[in-house]
Amino acid sequence: MALVGLGVTGGIGAYKAVEVVRLLQKAGHEVRVVMTTSARRFVGPLTFEAITKHPVITSQFAPGMNADIEHVSLAASLDLFIVAPATANSIAKLANGLADDFLSSMYLVTRAPVLIAPAMNTNMWEHASVRANVASLRERGAHFVEPGEGELACGWVGKGRLAEPDQIVAAAERLLRPTTASSLNGRRVLVTAGPTLEDLDPVRFVGNRSSGRMGFALAAAARLRGANVVLIAGPTAVPPPAAMEVVRVRSAREMHAAVMAHAASADVVLMAAAVADYAPATGAAEQKIEKSSGHDGLTIRLERTLDILADLGARRGGAHRPVLVGFAAQTGDPAAAARRKLEAKHVDLIVANDVTAPGAGFDVDTNQVTLVSHDGAVPLPLMSKADVAALVLDRVEQLLAAPRPVPVSR
Repeated sequence: MALVGLGVTGGIGAYKAVEVVRLLQKAGHEVRVVMTTSARRFVGPLTFEAITKHPVITSQFAPGMNADIEHVSLAASLDLFIVAPATANSIAKLANGLADDFLSSMYLVTRAPVLIAPAMNTNMWEHASVRANVASLRERGAHFVEPGEGELACGWVGKGRLAEPDQIVAAAERLLRPTTASSLNGRRVLVTAGPTLEDLDPVRFVGNRSSGRMGFALAAAARLRGANVVLIAGPTAVPPPAAMEVVRVRSAREMHAAVMAHAASADVVLMAAAVADYAPATGAAEQKIEKSSGHDGLTIRLERTLDILADLGARRGGAHRPVLVGFAAQTGDPAAAARRKLEAKHVDLIVANDVTAPGAGFDVDTNQVTLVSHDGAVPLPLMSKADVAALVLDRVEQLLAAPRPVPVSR
């Protein structure tokens, strides 16, 4: 049984938080509820008190509240902290470190995993400032349950309604899963993330738009399941997750060397990096390539880079370890290309997506992928990259539990 803190903020979705409490209790967890002043306009504290059998915390200045600095003592005891619903205002406070009420203070104190379920008007959810705040919280390790689409309380139709209680509790259970229950506990997991940059000269390079978010989500999810994670990351503006070994590289050649050095001791390799397929054949020029005084163009000869995933598959041969997972960023039907890559590179699983699909390209918080294995293809709906990572690792755990040789072409 886990101790779960539930923060309820001021939105019409607050009524769903009552069902979240009930489902958490049904799963065997103890729940303590914290309500903001605005939340009390939608649901009364007595409702939560009646079903949790605990007083509801509504103010950090209530008499007796500071006898043991309750926002510190409770926060230190939590196994999980959920905010549902999370309004645009509450997300902004959490993202920017404001602590003007019990809920926001407890967020700063707790070191438990944090799960946030946003709920707001569609335009608010899509506003640049909200997207930036969400991205900031994700980068610092917060997990999100994406809002649903449909008719909103304001009468609009679109994305923004609070996720259903069973979805929120399912996400909570994934975070609460004891690491000892995971077959990744104690395993060595190697993850690659981000782009590689192939220098043309000291100023210019050939690269791609990968932000590293998908690889970072995989690394964080594997670490949450008790794995010993090595993260090999290309140049990214997004900071990598904490509590793991991070190896920084720049070029495809550097990433190949780093992966090969660490793969021998790995149980699982997740190749989420967008490694450049081509690099300048003569290497980078020592001086900046100046513009010609004439009108002639510039011709640069490119050569193929080393294929890291294919080399891993060839080196493994018919062995069971490590489990090899590749990623295929495609334009058009991703499954067909993924099947070809699966067979050609002798790997266990390809995670494929169409980067032109809305919400599934580079540098966004969501993804829509198809899991392609020797057993077939499983398309997944649009979801957060954290949720994609969880489902990919679920599949990896299945592969670890029932290993089989990968067919090798003759």
